[in-house]
Amino acid sequence: MAEVTNTERNARKIREGLVVSNKMNQTAVIAVVERVRHAKYDKFVLRTKKLYAHDEANDVNVGDRVRVMEVRPMSKLKRWRIVEILERAK
Repeated sequence: MAEVTNTERNARKIREGLVVSNKMNQTAVIAVVERVRHAKYDKFVLRTKKLYAHDEANDVNVGDRVRVMEVRPMSKLKRWRIVEILERAK
């Protein structure tokens, strides 16, 4: 067995999105929209993905723009953590 001496972690993914739901305790659902070029028609298509993110202080509200970071699995669906609130809902 080869000994692993590299202790550096891989870079974690960071995404920005809108809070869609905050009904769960310490969990928020974030909608992340990405623009993807269609393979056949070369047109940009909007793709939405819902991410379940950990919200330690329960301080995000629906409509807030947030930045989330990938973390180890916290539950069956939760693999992200809210890093900062970029913009509060009006």
